[in-house]
Amino acid sequence: MLGTWRWNAVFGGVGVVLTAAFSFGSNPVAVVMLRSFYAFVAFFVLAYAARALLAYILRPPTLAPSQSGQEDGLGAQFDAKTPDETDDLNQLLKSQLQEGATAQPPEEKQAKAADAAQFRPLKPPQLLSTKNSQPEELAKAIRHLTGE
Repeated sequence: MLGTWRWNAVFGGVGVVLTAAFSFGSNPVAVVMLRSFYAFVAFFVLAYAARALLAYILRPPTLAPSQSGQEDGLGAQFDAKTPDETDDLNQLLKSQLQEGATAQPPEEKQAKAADAAQFRPLKPPQLLSTKNSQPEELAKAIRHLTGE
């Protein structure tokens, strides 16, 4: 159960205070004391019921035990194997070799040569050192970069 009997006593005390506060104006002291005692008992018992309900609601879920002994080891290890694809890979390589060995039409050879001739790798300009630059040129470059 959630908590201790002290919580019940605190709730009983709250019941006594509320009952006494609302009863003093219209009842004699003996009646107020009797009704406060009844309120203490009622709140004390209701606190047990509330604590039992809270304990039931807040209880963590229990895991169901495994049905068979075979399932105990399942999920403990991960064993991944890739299928053997060496035959498929060899067949693919053979087909590529056979396609390359067959004579290609001259138009395809010319098209491949033209594509190769058009390709030029990127040659960016080299960065220059500013060690020997004039201060005016440096100031001009900084103004240009800052947008002034």
